[in-house]
Amino acid sequence: MAHWLIKSEPFKWSWDMQVAAGAKGTFWDGVRNHLAKKNLMAMKLGDTAFFYHSNEGLEIVGIVEVIREAYPDPTAEIGEPWVVVDFAAKAPLPRPVSLKEIKATPELSQMSLVTSMRLSVQPVTDAEWALVLKMGGL
Repeated sequence: MAHWLIKSEPFKWSWDMQVAAGAKGTFWDGVRNHLAKKNLMAMKLGDTAFFYHSNEGLEIVGIVEVIREAYPDPTAEIGEPWVVVDFAAKAPLPRPVSLKEIKATPELSQMSLVTSMRLSVQPVTDAEWALVLKMGGL
């Protein structure tokens, strides 16, 4: 099982909205970057991802699970190559982990969130996953 990080601006789609979507989850749309698309396409059923509030908050607030693998983005223009993945909320972090904390942790200095800040869908290594979970109280 792989781990990921997905970013959303809370005013557009927040953790609370993701939780409210329930077990049926929702598709993750709006990805318009080819590397982020490649990451979505690599996701498999059951993979987990950190849910990160970007712009406002700048923190990892929860964990989602892939409940449907990549398929064509229904919000894309006809002929555009974009995809979506469906996620369902799995668990909140008892304590959100801020970008500032992540940047201050030497073991996370190579985390994609630090090295590729603008990328909206990122891989997370097993070691990074375990450390962020610990920092977040899990």
